[in-house]
Order: sequence, then structure tokens, then C-alpha cells
Amino acid sequence: MHHFQYKDNVMHCEEVPVEEIAQTVGTPFYLYSYATLRQHFLAFQDAFEGTGHLICFSAKSNSNQAVLNLFAGLGGGLDIVSGGELFRGLQAGVPADKIVFSGVGKQEHEIRYALASGILMFNVESLQELQQIDRCAADVNKRAPVALRVNPDVDPQTHPYISTGLKKNKFGLHPDAVMEAYRTAQACEHIDVIGVSCHIGSQITQVGPFVDALERIKVLIGSLEEMGIHTSYLDMGGGLGITYDQELPPHPKEYGHAVMETLSDLSVTPIFEPGRVIVGNAGVLVTRVLYTKEGVDRNFVVVDSAMNDLVRPSLYDAYHGIQPVVKADRGVVLADVVGPICETGDFLAKNRRIGRCEPGDLLAVMSSGAYGFTMSSNYNSRPRVAEVMVKGDEFQVVREREAYEDLIRGESIPDFL
Repeated sequence: MHHFQYKDNVMHCEEVPVEEIAQTVGTPFYLYSYATLRQHFLAFQDAFEGTGHLICFSAKSNSNQAVLNLFAGLGGGLDIVSGGELFRGLQAGVPADKIVFSGVGKQEHEIRYALASGILMFNVESLQELQQIDRCAADVNKRAPVALRVNPDVDPQTHPYISTGLKKNKFGLHPDAVMEAYRTAQACEHIDVIGVSCHIGSQITQVGPFVDALERIKVLIGSLEEMGIHTSYLDMGGGLGITYDQELPPHPKEYGHAVMETLSDLSVTPIFEPGRVIVGNAGVLVTRVLYTKEGVDRNFVVVDSAMNDLVRPSLYDAYHGIQPVVKADRGVVLADVVGPICETGDFLAKNRRIGRCEPGDLLAVMSSGAYGFTMSSNYNSRPRVAEVMVKGDEFQVVREREAYEDLIRGESIPDFL
């Protein structure tokens, strides 16, 4: 469910006509619905009602300050993979003791920043990383709380680029190496082993892979207990999918029931890292038609947004629904929706049946709230777009559109030229 609906053939975000926002802020822009964000977060929260748990929203899916602040106000924490995301989270009001630091390439300065901030724990992905964290903690006379991320070798049945739990993936430790890694961690003078972590992938539309991974993790937790290592937290990661096209992902309640039933005999606090499932359908990318063009074997709709604004179609061949902001009865055309970038891969949709467009029309690229702006770039020296949030009958720009001056900020021409 989301709050992008038509009223008298005009798309509204909650109570605000989308075309009104476009007239005020220009295009392209990302548009987020406060009501949808809140509703989706609480739906995930309610899926685990009655049990101790922590929801650490995945910052990589959408790191806008307004979004992070909203979730922090609802009791959420944050899953981060960089010092920059840690900074964003703290600035947005996320309590440090609800922040989990994941990722395979934590740098020394990021580790020190996280230790100084007092985060909940590091999800450790290699022995060398563990040793680095131990050294950093020793330097500042602190103990670093860690969970070791195990790679359970479970097929999440999703796009290979967003699969993270197979043995061929770069993430985590192979099950055969985990026990020795925990022994090493137990022996480190400045490490507190407090949990186990796993994450099998993103945009997963079945509960089964999560349960399979959890069953394997339970065996590991039992073995750790026999070694005298008690784990307080089990970080299940994120990955629950959404509907982009015809997908039928499970409701968070179904996911929550399956997970909690599987965990019923364990005395651990589960941590969840949802991202896409909360923000994906809470945002759209609004773009304006520049030109239409008839090719030899297909039609083209050229818009003012491009792969630098939303890279998922080009990178994953991902589907995003495209709807007119104002419905017009002009018939249907089969077309590619493409942007201004000089790449054949610059498209938002290919061979898509859409309403016939004219220059000046506004289109909404649906389900763009996750991995939209966070994956955007300045390719072709294109300023990054604005972000806007609606609550009820009002809206506010929550990130200003970049100006040309922003494109060269920090650059200099050396004296020897």
C-alpha cells in the first residue's frame, strides 16, 4: 500500500497534487510520502510485536536525513556500511547504541569513529577485519562489541548482483571457517563477542530462504554455546522484497511469524535490517517529457531524468512502473523511456506500453524510494536532483537540487598548467 493515488485523473501524493510540486521545485525530483514511510515501518515493527527485537533500517537504501529522522522517532536504529552513513545517522538523531556497522571493507578511521561514537556492534566479515578492530580498540582502551557474519550458502533466488549469502559471494565467513574465527575473537583482549550476523540478499520474495538460513545459524549458535560463547544478538539482515511489477512478496507479518517461530527456542534478541520493503514503494521519481521520437523499429520517449538519477534499470535491468502524473486519453504506444545521457544503457523502461506522451508531460517512475537517490551520480556532469517529502497537505524540499557550482566544488586547476 502506498499513498500515490489519482484524484480526478491527477496523481496525488497524499493530499498534494504531484504536478503542483513539479511546478514549484522543477524536475526531476524524488518524492516521498511520509504516511507511507511511517505505515511501512510500523508494519514491519508490528510483525514482531510482543518480542524483544531491534529494527535497524538499512541506510544504503535511502539515507536522506528526513527519512532517517522519521524512523529514529519511531524507535528504529540503523544499519550502516560506511563512516559517512554513521555520520548521517548520528546527525539525523539515531541513537549510537542502535547502530550496527556492516560491510566488508571497514577502514581504520571508520572503525575508530564508530568506537568513539559507541555503536551497538560491528558485523565482522573477515579475520583481518577482526584483528584491525581489536587493534583500534586497544589504541583507545575500549572493548569493541562484535558479531561475526556467517555466509550460510543459501540461495535467495534473487538477482545475482544482490545475492549476498552464497559461498561465491564476497560477504561474511564460510561456515567451515566460522568456528575458528569465533575462537580467535574470544581470545582478543579488546573484543566482546555478542552476536551472530547473516544477510543472504536483497529483493527476496519468498520466506523459505530466510528460514533456511536461520536453521543453519541456529546450529552455529548451539555450537558456540558449547564453546562457552553466549550470543545476545542474532542479526538477520534485511532483504524482504516489494512489488515492482508482478512480484508477490510475503507481508512482513508472514515473514515475522516464520522467523519468530524458528527462533522460539533461542534466547537471543533479533536484529533486522529492512530497507527496500519500507522505503521502496514510498517514493517515486518525477520526470518531464522533453521529446518524443519515432525510430525505425521502436518509439522513444526522451525525459529529463536519466541513469545517473535512477540506475537500477540500467544496472539490473530492473522494472519500474511508469505512470502519467496527469492522465490523458491519447491512446497507448510501445516505447523506450530514455534519458539525455550518451549511453545506450540510459533507459528507465524498454519496450513498454505506456500512454502516448507529448513534450511537457510529467511521468512518475514508481517504486523508486529505495536505491534511487543513494545510487545516483553526477555522470555527464548532471547535478543530482531534489528530494521532496509530503505529509498530508503540505510538502517540503528535504534535499535541494544541486547547482552547476556544486559540480566543481573541491576541484582546482594546478599552478603548473
